[in-house]
Amino acid sequence: MLYYLFNYLDQIDLPGAGMFKYVSFRSGLALILSLFISTAIGRRIIDKLQLLQIGETIRDLGLEGQMSKKGTPTMGGIIIIIAILIPTLLCAKLTNVYVLLMLVTTVWLGVLGFADDYIKVFLKNKEGMHGKFKIVGQVGLGLIVGLVLYMSPDVVIKENMEVRHGDVIEEVHYQTIEQKSTKTTIPFVKNNNFDYAQLVSWAGEYKEEMAWLLFVLMVIFVVTAVSNGANLTDGLDGLAAGSSAIIGVALGILAYTSSHFEFASFLNIMFIPGAEELVVFASAFIGATIGFLWYNAFPAQVFMGDTGSLTLGGIIAVFAIIIRKELLIPILCGVFLVENLSVILQTFYFKYTKKKYGEGRRIFKMAPLHHHFQKQGNAGIQALIQKPYNVVPESKIVVRFWLIGIILAVITIVTLKMR
Repeated sequence: MLYYLFNYLDQIDLPGAGMFKYVSFRSGLALILSLFISTAIGRRIIDKLQLLQIGETIRDLGLEGQMSKKGTPTMGGIIIIIAILIPTLLCAKLTNVYVLLMLVTTVWLGVLGFADDYIKVFLKNKEGMHGKFKIVGQVGLGLIVGLVLYMSPDVVIKENMEVRHGDVIEEVHYQTIEQKSTKTTIPFVKNNNFDYAQLVSWAGEYKEEMAWLLFVLMVIFVVTAVSNGANLTDGLDGLAAGSSAIIGVALGILAYTSSHFEFASFLNIMFIPGAEELVVFASAFIGATIGFLWYNAFPAQVFMGDTGSLTLGGIIAVFAIIIRKELLIPILCGVFLVENLSVILQTFYFKYTKKKYGEGRRIFKMAPLHHHFQKQGNAGIQALIQKPYNVVPESKIVVRFWLIGIILAVITIVTLKMR
């Protein structure tokens, strides 16, 4: 909204109004606003949650310091959502299709997570929303995002074309015409553009339609997987918020380079017109998550609940898809991926051994993985998982996961030149 106001003021030659034309200025403003909003309204929302007795229900799982969290206000994801939406609405171009998709994603998954938390807190159902309804909501969002990217005429790219002399890339040219494409970025290969159409070459004259169908299915899978991964990661004070902030920084850098002709050429990645507005959203996202850490860092004064964790994961997934970097998610969101895999492996192995031996056995002391480090003793398969025997302090687990997240974020960006 401020963008359009200052654009008008610039037309009547108001000094300084032209600064709003620059993405860098609006991104910095969005970051500051989101930090201010999240810290300013955070205390008020926490007090309100306490007044309504919206406290976390804790099951005794034998984890150190676990019961001290009982009664801590949950549904704090509301703070993050408000701190993302307001700066974005104020600073971004609201006619940009990518910004609109990110706003829809934030509200959609915010409502889905809020409904899940509402069932847990107010209806006293510890299981929350039934898993199939949650999946339907995530699939529905993935379908909307995929179809918009397919149907909108504003969603186009300029493909990078390499000029080689032997094995050396002398320069990178771009197609003169913007076009719709099912291509995405793939790491570690010389020609780092991968076209989903290559997987459906057998479709003949329907190859293009089948490629878009495959792309939409990929969108649905990525949105569901990453949002659930973020949800599982939200188990320790500050873990999900801090990890998401780190990922947000990397995504912001990737969005800026993808929309900047010179940087895109240097990195030899496709040029995506209009993606620069996502940097404004990314800045608001980073500010909101860091601001939330003011209250969520150990010892937490508030938990984000599914209201926050599902939203954060969905935002990361859709953002990566829009800038055609979804195949980098296993690296960038490695923490989320490992948390997801630990639960899947634990569940599968427990059911397998129960069926085979009549007694369920475990790989980890507890899943998701971060809880493994909170339990004393060895895991079920001592040959695989023996350490740590002693409990690792919660704050140390969180910081170490953050450090791993930073390393993965750097590797993600570096992979664009590692070919």
